[in-house]
Amino acid sequence: MNDQSPSRSGGRAARRAARAAALPDHLRPIRPGMEGGRYNPLTDAEVLRIHHAALDALERIGLADAPPSGVAYLTAAGAIQGDDGRIRFPRALVEDTLANANRTLVLHGRDPAHDLHLSGGRVHYGTAGAAVHVVEPDGETYRESGVQDLHDAARIADQLDNIHFVQRPMVCRDIPDTMEMEYNSVFACVSGTTKHVGTSFSEPSCVGPAIEMLHMIAGGEDAWRARPFVSNSNCFVVPPMKFAPESCEVMEACILHGMPVLLLSAGMSGATAPSTIAGAIVQATAECLAGLVYVNAVKPGAPAIFGTWPFGLDLRTGAMSIGSGEQALLTAGCGQMHRFYDLPGGAAGGASDSKLPDMQAGWEQMCSNLTAGLSGVNMVYEAAGMHASLLGFCLESLILGDDIIGQAMRCVRGIEVTDETLAVDQIADVCLSGVGHYLGTDQTLSRMQSDCVYPTFGDRTSPKEWAELGKPALLARVAARKDEILAQRPKAALDPALDAEIRARFNIHLPA
Repeated sequence: MNDQSPSRSGGRAARRAARAAALPDHLRPIRPGMEGGRYNPLTDAEVLRIHHAALDALERIGLADAPPSGVAYLTAAGAIQGDDGRIRFPRALVEDTLANANRTLVLHGRDPAHDLHLSGGRVHYGTAGAAVHVVEPDGETYRESGVQDLHDAARIADQLDNIHFVQRPMVCRDIPDTMEMEYNSVFACVSGTTKHVGTSFSEPSCVGPAIEMLHMIAGGEDAWRARPFVSNSNCFVVPPMKFAPESCEVMEACILHGMPVLLLSAGMSGATAPSTIAGAIVQATAECLAGLVYVNAVKPGAPAIFGTWPFGLDLRTGAMSIGSGEQALLTAGCGQMHRFYDLPGGAAGGASDSKLPDMQAGWEQMCSNLTAGLSGVNMVYEAAGMHASLLGFCLESLILGDDIIGQAMRCVRGIEVTDETLAVDQIADVCLSGVGHYLGTDQTLSRMQSDCVYPTFGDRTSPKEWAELGKPALLARVAARKDEILAQRPKAALDPALDAEIRARFNIHLPA
């Protein structure tokens, strides 16, 4: 029995007050890290075939273009550089790496309440990407994104229960200097949310200043290394099967500074990855296995996320099809491979090809968010706000995405079958001695919050009620909520003295 059950004697007002009160975490219908993994698009035999195909590709084809430092790390670990310069990976090396890789990864938040425990099929949803535009649905326009937009996205995500982490979703197009852009991106996100933050660095020289800033925010290097609350999203490969030298050097620097790394392989099915879903998963798996060897060659047991992110392609036009059913299957298949390896894993889900938060965006965002969660992807990136095949980010859509993810998470939670939920005694009571329905019963009232996820903006009124309320428009309500959040002082704002110290040391573009 739910110990939050409202007293029937208290009347409707008391029941409404009980429903409005925040539930304790253990009674919430959904929460970060619920266990997925019941949806398996691949059979066990097919998973093994993909695994062995990936090992074969690494041993026979290998990866080209490793930087000199990477060649040194990998060959010292047991990889082989051929006369053609490609690095090949003996099966035994990959299998040994898999046996010894870090499987207890925690992605920390600035606030420990937002720590993410990545293991098994525990599911978390968040933002990601490198959109270059902000979508403004009221005028149906796109404009270049800036540092204030990025900060606003972090502030909004900080207030959304179903957005569990904030990987930088937009590029600060208003900061031309690369180094300044990248440490400003870190500052904009970290000062906007106490949830875990992900970011990218385009050059190794950009890592040091950001790390210095993070030491200041954490309270020193030791405090940072104990709880690194920012991770590096690293495109260490240029598919098909080539290392990205500068990104690899960035990865090495991040590992040595104690920053967790997302090993991101983002081939385009039909262009930079095989057009078949199985083939694209094989290539992404092989590339990430190579990355895992690389990470552990730099520092054994370093925290890394197995980031298989193959994307779909519309073969009629060559355009990305990130909102397609094929994308949903790609992501779910990758999630199944993460669980096969028992590694912390991440994949893309929840993005849309639609230009605006419309019906197309809704079906596309739910499709891959749902399959990703059901397949047990630990980190579902790009799960809210992303439009136009990753070119545009919409703050209103970010808020709507919180509702979408809530419904997806309820499906991840699944169906509990117990003596209480089978409800035979309740059926007997209602049918034999009750009023013939379940409305208002103790059991119904006691479970209405712990069992059901209620949308914040989804409209469940009747047409008559909707008309009586003035036919409220969905996007207008969401825009009002956006403005309400942004009118408040951010809960994650840095201490004023620390903020001033950082601004004295760095050229911070975000207004104080």
